[in-house]
Amino acid sequence: MIEQTRPLNVAILAAPEATASTIYGMFDLFSSPGRDFLFITSGAAGTPRMRPYVVAGDGSPFRAVNGIWVRPDHSLADCPPPDIVCIPDFFVNPGESVAGQYDAEAAWLKRAHDDGAMLASACSGAVLLGEAGLLDNREATIHWGYVETLTNNYPGVKVKPGQSLVLSGEAQRIVMAGGGSSWQDLALYLIARFVSLKEAMEVAKVYMLQWHDMGQQPFAALMRFRQTDDAVINCCQKWAERNYRTPSPVAAMTKLSGLSERSFVRRFAKATDMKAIDYIHALRLEQAKQMLETGDLPVESATRMRVFSGVSSAARSR
Repeated sequence: MIEQTRPLNVAILAAPEATASTIYGMFDLFSSPGRDFLFITSGAAGTPRMRPYVVAGDGSPFRAVNGIWVRPDHSLADCPPPDIVCIPDFFVNPGESVAGQYDAEAAWLKRAHDDGAMLASACSGAVLLGEAGLLDNREATIHWGYVETLTNNYPGVKVKPGQSLVLSGEAQRIVMAGGGSSWQDLALYLIARFVSLKEAMEVAKVYMLQWHDMGQQPFAALMRFRQTDDAVINCCQKWAERNYRTPSPVAAMTKLSGLSERSFVRRFAKATDMKAIDYIHALRLEQAKQMLETGDLPVESATRMRVFSGVSSAARSR
């Protein structure tokens, strides 16, 4: 998790083959954390937590594939160092190689990754990750129409077409979203991972966003993969993922941490931007959502399942 002393730089990589709606839709969502929810609820805009900008080639304006003018903020050469790079969908011929068409963009992506940036692709944008050599022998996802584009052109790539969000690479610094409007879930995942889960939920409320199918569960993925700078709290998070059904999970995590109750509560909140009990509730609720979305259980049955065991006793331990 990046320590925020400034807004996070989010570069949105654009080219004439990209869709303007995705480029500027991403721009809007990344502009929202810290600013819009406060404005809607209080009338005074807050301080933005992210700083998105559009970067492309030599920085010259161009018409996107759907005919809308795109005016980049920066060229590849003068782009501020990004914390996160987002690649929108690219209209390329399904199944065909794009070797040599995006050499400058691929080299820039590779440098950004080597410098520690998180790389994220939506839909067919994963092809550019392949061109950068970042998908070899790794898991990936992409729009169903472009699966063969990856498998035919990049050695050992393991495409998971049934998964709408796939994290890959060292420290899971590559994340890919499937087709359609899954870029919205991708943006929410990145906000949750790098700003806070609370901010992601607020952005979802502002834009009235919903997960799009049974594969779109970025908050559940966040619980598994979100990393903090606190190794003790990371250990507790991993324990919680496996044991959130147990009674008194917060007390168990406190014991596991070796800290006093007060120190554990303070460090957990600092590392995750959530109270420990709220973190447990989020895990349980996400599991319940998966049960409801991927199965035939009615709501009443889900509430009786063990996923909610211990909730009442946990609530009393606040």
